[in-house]
Amino acid sequence: MSRISYVNGNYIPHYAASVHIEDRGYQFSDGVYEVIAIYKGQLIDFEGHLFRLERSLKELEISWPVTSKALKIIVNQIIRLNRIRDGILYLQITRGVAPRDHIFPDKDNSALIVTARQLPPFNFNGYDEGINIMTTPEIRWKRCDIKSVSLLGNCLAKEKARRNGCYEAWFVDNDGMITEGTTSNAWIINNKDQLITRNANNAILNGITRLSIINVAKKNNIKFYERAFSLEEAKLAKEVFITSTTSFVKPVLKIDQKSVGNGKVGSLTIKLLSLYENHIKAQIA
Repeated sequence: MSRISYVNGNYIPHYAASVHIEDRGYQFSDGVYEVIAIYKGQLIDFEGHLFRLERSLKELEISWPVTSKALKIIVNQIIRLNRIRDGILYLQITRGVAPRDHIFPDKDNSALIVTARQLPPFNFNGYDEGINIMTTPEIRWKRCDIKSVSLLGNCLAKEKARRNGCYEAWFVDNDGMITEGTTSNAWIINNKDQLITRNANNAILNGITRLSIINVAKKNNIKFYERAFSLEEAKLAKEVFITSTTSFVKPVLKIDQKSVGNGKVGSLTIKLLSLYENHIKAQIA
């Protein structure tokens, strides 16, 4: 069956999906996006993604192309048309088509695209499937809190990680502090069993999975701290993991080729993954 995508009011075959050459998302990265997990046919944490999308649009002064109610209908229709059981949904809103100019166009003409694709079901029992990460200097713009389609800095670092046999790269700022990964938020558990992640400010994207882990930690009386931590502190940590919509909770076994803790997946990471699994399954109708 051919994939179906949504482009500015139309459901069309994915191979035929296209946007105008003067769409500002194409020429200026003038747009925002969200990636949402689909689990057993259901969108996970959709309201959280919707809230973050609204914030990103507001920060860039881009109007909604459709109402939130209409958007919910569109994304669910895309899931249904593509018969997605497990996978991801991608939606993007740009400022739309206008003659190329650095200043914003006078006419409000925001554009929406939605796609989805099938992926293998997430293996919640794959605790031994830890990853290796590397670090790289922070080179991105200073508004990482906006989920902008401008991702070249992330792509450069992700490709560097791949070429070095790593799953992910963590950015290190000028003060030697970890900001986040190219596609994930960073977490450590120190020798005092303190769960630590960078505080949400303009240096990181406030991940939806990040927020879910904070919520399950609160509900289960797991102490956590939102603060900056250094690369040195991360390398001395007892446990390390990343979170994202596509990775969920993924243990880190090595940072810059140095083993984390005893080189095995830690007990608190396993517990948090189990709690997050329950959080996801509670959303399934």
